[in-house]
Amino acid sequence: MQRPEMVPVELTGFSWRRRDHTRGSLLVSLLVLALPSIATSLVGAAAYQLIDLKFVSLLGAAPLAAVVVTNQSLRQVAFLLVLGTSVGAQAILARSVGEQNIERAEHIAGQVLLVGSLFCLVFALVGGLFPAELLALVAQDPDVLAAGVPYVRLTFILMFGFILIPLFSSILNGAGDTTTPMIIMVLAAPVSLFAEWCLIFGHLGAPALGVKGVALGATVGSALGLTLACWVLLKGRSRVHLRPRHLVPDLGTIRQLLRISWQPTLQLAGRTLVVVYFLALAGRFGAEVQAAYGIGIRLEMVVLMISFPIANACATLVGQNLGAGSPRRARRSVGVAMAVNSTVCWFFAALFFLFRQPLMSFFSDDPEVIAVGTEYLLFVAASMPLIGPYFVGFRALQAAEDMTTPMLISNGSALFVALPLGHYLANATTLGPTGLWIAVLTYTVVNSIATLAWMATGRWTRRPRPNPET
Repeated sequence: MQRPEMVPVELTGFSWRRRDHTRGSLLVSLLVLALPSIATSLVGAAAYQLIDLKFVSLLGAAPLAAVVVTNQSLRQVAFLLVLGTSVGAQAILARSVGEQNIERAEHIAGQVLLVGSLFCLVFALVGGLFPAELLALVAQDPDVLAAGVPYVRLTFILMFGFILIPLFSSILNGAGDTTTPMIIMVLAAPVSLFAEWCLIFGHLGAPALGVKGVALGATVGSALGLTLACWVLLKGRSRVHLRPRHLVPDLGTIRQLLRISWQPTLQLAGRTLVVVYFLALAGRFGAEVQAAYGIGIRLEMVVLMISFPIANACATLVGQNLGAGSPRRARRSVGVAMAVNSTVCWFFAALFFLFRQPLMSFFSDDPEVIAVGTEYLLFVAASMPLIGPYFVGFRALQAAEDMTTPMLISNGSALFVALPLGHYLANATTLGPTGLWIAVLTYTVVNSIATLAWMATGRWTRRPRPNPET
């Protein structure tokens, strides 16, 4: 592929979407990038997740376990591919924007969406044809299987919004625009919740579909969000403007994208494997334990939905400043982001510790679910101080296009620490589910310390810049 023409971008005047992040206050740049993403996560994701969880909890322990197990394990396979591709796309796009090579960024964006469309087709076929076999991998309770098979089928067939909207967001994030994804999510999430409320319980004349209504309702909002995202990019309403020529398949660019994306995908696979396996182990102790673990994971996700946007904003700063030839500013970006993210995570550590029982009681009135979940939140609170710096660390490495190190650390911690320790403590001791929580905390500690130790060497800022012609 020939090197595209360097297209200068006029950045005079302040604009949330067009701020030059290679100069000026790093804290302001971080907030400009992070706050819209945090709002996106809080309003469009965290609030949605918690209200959705409350809706499902009203259906009973078995439907709740079915939905939670599907979302936190089976659907995470799709999330791995999406997030890995998003990380790779954002890294290349941010560096291209830092180099003022907007045409290249737009071409890559088009190829990202083509790859995402292929993911949609593959998951629709697999989930539509084999829902029972998929759910049986992570659930054994007959009631959970009965409630979950229809949900798995619909979720996989209708996964286009779940896959494509994050890819649209990564394109815009890499270009420094986190405001547009916020607007899209804030508009789409209430529509999803309203549709779920109608379709789960049969309100306003809609059929009462139970767990099927969860999948169908979410799809209504996703369709709206996807329509808005297409309009923004195709009509040139943001910094990246997609045109028909950018959507013509370019195998060379797709190979480059996949080459830089497979390692982030494998890195995320480590944590996902731990969650999936531990959910399966929790199911052996009963649907109540599995439901409690699922609720705890959802609550933990609220923190991640705030912490990750801060780390993601740092990744954009690192990528753009390395692209502009300023490694010192890239390193300073990491320090600012770690300070902000640590403050957030310490707040949630205190929240989970002090209010662990009321939080669990809000989502379940089952005494066993509350007791198990309350204990799990203690371990979550203990892990929070390390989560913020870890997220910033591994996203900064990825933005510097060091995909190998965080992948090796994450997978090594999962395969040689979390999985064997959790298996042993849950099966060979009398600790029961508590053994799983100990293993999760140990995994977080090892993973975080190893990542931060590598960051401290500073080698990630000295990686060679990629050749734009490849």
